[in-house]
Order: sequence, then structure tokens, then C-alpha cells
Amino acid sequence: MTPLANDTFLRALAREPTPHTPIWLMRQAGRYLPEYRATREKAGSFMKLAMNPALATEVTLQPLERFSLDAAILFSDILTVPDAMGLGLSFAEGEGPRFERPLRVEADILKLRVPDLARLRYVTDAVAEIRRALKGRVPLIGFSGSPYTLACYMVEGSGSDDFRTLKTMLYARPDLLHRILEVNATAVAAYLNAQIDAGAQAVMLFDTWGGNLTSAGYETFSLAYARKVFAALKREADGRRVPAILFTRGGGNWLEPMAGAGCDAVGLDWTVDPTQARKRIGARVALQGNLDPIALLAPPERVREEARRVLDAFGAAPGHVFNLGHGISPQARPESVAALVDEVRTYSMRMRETA
Repeated sequence: MTPLANDTFLRALAREPTPHTPIWLMRQAGRYLPEYRATREKAGSFMKLAMNPALATEVTLQPLERFSLDAAILFSDILTVPDAMGLGLSFAEGEGPRFERPLRVEADILKLRVPDLARLRYVTDAVAEIRRALKGRVPLIGFSGSPYTLACYMVEGSGSDDFRTLKTMLYARPDLLHRILEVNATAVAAYLNAQIDAGAQAVMLFDTWGGNLTSAGYETFSLAYARKVFAALKREADGRRVPAILFTRGGGNWLEPMAGAGCDAVGLDWTVDPTQARKRIGARVALQGNLDPIALLAPPERVREEARRVLDAFGAAPGHVFNLGHGISPQARPESVAALVDEVRTYSMRMRETA
């Protein structure tokens, strides 16, 4: 593989000094970019876009052509694994994901199996094609939904305000939920390892819905299964470590156990105070985050101010990757994203010069 021209992202995850704070954005290839919307229209649907390695490569690279980002992230969806399990994923225009066959019946849950990874070949083919196309420009991040977040959609059948169907199962039949989570953990680990084999240089576990749990529930139903995933991951490729990031939206109460789950970095949402996160976690893992995504709807000068505020809160010590506190909004202004990326680069360099 071509040597990396820019490895600041990987070095920051290893808590090594870097000349600037690296930046990438969750959902950086998305609807806020007109070129993405044009490619999606050409594909015909979100799923046709995600399942076409050439088009997935095209949209993965689009934000890197506009902005000086320090990492690329595979264009895909967190629900590819349950789709490969036969639940029938679809995306209706103007709506979120929906499963045709959600897991509501005990017999269906007991029949659930880890999918044949051949059904996810389009993802690993995209990883390999993206890695070739990057030509060592920046590292490539692979990802998956966490076992718990996948289970939320698999049981509920779609997104939800309160995930009452899933949480009713959690309280009434925890054995059935544990069965789903065991299968999911095994499947997610295999899926991420396949992405690493195909060329992913870092991986991220998106626990989007872990924050809807109680403290005891988070440990039992989310973090315990994230640990299983991290314990099963391949951690070296191309002669260097493959770092893993854990992001739980709404997980600010559990930073210490998250840092001890076997990951190399903990992602922070916008509700977490970075100064307190540093004190609580120390140097055990790197931190990623945590600008409020809605800030990118503001004019560029206000975005620059917010970027400086976040950088000041994290400080110049090694081990920070700048990101949003969740995925970028479709209404984000590209000119504000450009201002953010530029300000993070230039201001963090000045921070290091004066530290």
C-alpha cells in the first residue's frame, strides 16, 4: 500500500504529538454537498448508491476535494449488517431507514444468525477501491453501528422517539435482547475485521442510541457488547496499529467505562465539557469531538469562533481529533465547513507554537 502522506489522524489517536489538530466530520460525505446530491440522483436511491463501490468511492472522496480534511470515512450505512441478516432494509424518500421484517417474535430471534460476509462484499469492495483512490493521501476509516444501536432498529423496525418496543423487550424479556446482541457483536466484529482486511486504517463503532439507556442498562446492554467487539478486532495492518473509536451519543455520564472498553479513542457529543472529559479520562485514550453540528448553519466567522472555543477547551496536549458532536446537518453551509476546517488547522498550529 502507498505510504501515508498525512498521518496526523492516526498519530493523534495514538496520543502522539502532531503539528495541528486533525479534523474529519461525521457524515462528511452527505446531503449538504451539491455534488453528493447529484451523485445520489444519478444512482437512483440511497441504497443503490451505497451498494455501488464506484459511486461510494466517488462520494467518499468528494469532501476531500473541497476541504483539507485529515481522514476519509467509508460511505455506507450503519444498518448494512442487519440488512445482510435478511431484515429487508429500505429508505423511503424523506424518511429514515425501515426494516420490512423487524424482530418481534421469539422464533425469529432464535433463528437470527451472523450473516455470510459475502452479502456485504459491496462494502469491502468499496473500502478497497477507496483505499486505492486515496493513494496514501489520508487514512481511511471503516465503521459499523454498535450491537445495541443495531438492535434498536432491528426490533423497532425504524427510528423512534422512545424505542418503546425495544425497551419493553429489554425489561420483559432481556434474554431475547441478549440473544440479538450476542449475534450482533459477533457479526459486527467480523464485519469490521473484513473492512480492515480490505484496507480500513481505523474503525469506529457508532453507538447512536446507547444514551437512551439507564446507567445500569448501558453497561449491561451496550458497553458489554462493545467490549466484545473491540476484543475481537484485528489491531494491526500495514505494519501499524489499527485504532478503534467508540462514540455513544448521550454517553457523557459513562466516559470512564467507555475509555476502559478496549478502544483507542472516545467520541464526545456536544453536551460534554472537553475540559472535564480530559480530567476524567486522563491520557488513557484519545478524545474526538465535539462541535455542535448546528453551528455549521451559522456564518463562517461565527463558526471560526466556535472552533477556537472547542480547541481551547481541549488544549494543545496530544490526543485530540476535532469532529462534530454528531453527524453533519444536511442544512450545513459548505462555506462554513470550509471555515471550520481552515480554522482548526491554523489555530491549532498557533496553539502548539505558543504552548
